[in-house]
Amino acid sequence: MLRPLQETFRAADFPDLLVGLESPDDAAVYRVSEELALVLTLDFFTPIVDDPYQYGAIAAANAMSDVYAMGGEVVLALNIAAFPPKMPAAIIAEILRGGAEKVAEAGGVIAGGHTLDDEEPKYGLAVLGFVHPSRVATKAGARPGDQLALSKPLGVGLITTAAKGDQAQPEHVQAAVESMLQLNRRAARLMRAAGFHAATDITGFALLGHAHEMAEQSGVRLRFHLDQLPFLPGARRYAEQWLFPGGACRNQEAYRASVQLGPGVGEEMEMLLYTPETSGGLLIALPPESLARLQALCRAEGQPLWVVGEVIEGEGIEVIR
Repeated sequence: MLRPLQETFRAADFPDLLVGLESPDDAAVYRVSEELALVLTLDFFTPIVDDPYQYGAIAAANAMSDVYAMGGEVVLALNIAAFPPKMPAAIIAEILRGGAEKVAEAGGVIAGGHTLDDEEPKYGLAVLGFVHPSRVATKAGARPGDQLALSKPLGVGLITTAAKGDQAQPEHVQAAVESMLQLNRRAARLMRAAGFHAATDITGFALLGHAHEMAEQSGVRLRFHLDQLPFLPGARRYAEQWLFPGGACRNQEAYRASVQLGPGVGEEMEMLLYTPETSGGLLIALPPESLARLQALCRAEGQPLWVVGEVIEGEGIEVIR
C-alpha cells in the first residue's frame, strides 16, 4: 500500500518549499534565495469553446491564473497537449498559437512542451513564475474584519455548459469568452500594491469551494452577500433553467456541510455558486483601508472589482441576501 505523498515528502524536510502538499493553495512555491522564490503550477483541459485559437488562449490564461493567485509574475511556460492523430495540423497550430500569444501577453515565453496522441483533445500549460519569498499570497491570511473583493463576474461554467447544448445566446457566450480570456495579471498587481491578507482564484471548485479553502486555512468564516455578487449576462437565466454541469453537483456534495444559506437564497442560486469556473477572477481578503486603496487603483486602471462580503469570526461559509 502506497503511503500518502504528505508522508513521503514531509514539509520539515524541505524548508525551502514554502507552499506544497500540506496546504490546498493554488501553486507550489520554492525559495531559491532570500530575494527570489519560484511559483510552479500546471493545468490543462478539454475544449470548452469551438474556436481553436480561443481554446488555446483560455487554457493558457487559466493555467497562468494560479501564479497570479500566489502573488507572482509569469516567466515561462511549457505546453501540455494531447491531440487526435487525425486532427488537422491547422487546428493544432491555432490552439498552440492561442496559448503562445496569451503567454506573451503575460510577459512570459513558451519554452517547449510535450504532446501525445489522444482521441479527445487536451491542452494547457506548466507554468513557472517568480515571487519574493516574503510576498507570497496564500489562502491562509484572512482575518476577521477583512473585506472580500472579486475581480471577475461568475457564471462562465454555466454559460459554456449551456452553449454545448445549444441553449446559450451568442452574446452571452461572447461575454463569457471575453471574461475567460482576461488575464488576472493586472488585478494581482493592483492587489499587491494595495496590500492584502489572502487570495485565491475561482476555478474548478467554484466560488464556495475555493472560499471554503480560504476560510479553513485562515480559521475564519466568510460571509457573502448574494445581491453583491456579480454574474455574467445570462447566468441567472440558465440557472433558472437548471442547465448545470455535473461538476456543480460534485462541488455541492464536497462542500455543502460547511456552507450555510440564509433565507431567500434559492436552490438555483446555490447551485450557481457551486458551478465550476474557468479562468475565473481573484477572490481577495483585505482590510478596509487596503480595500479603499485597491478600489482607487482599479478605478484608475479600468480594472473591475466587486466588494462581495466580509470575513468574520467562526468557521465555514454563509451566503445571505
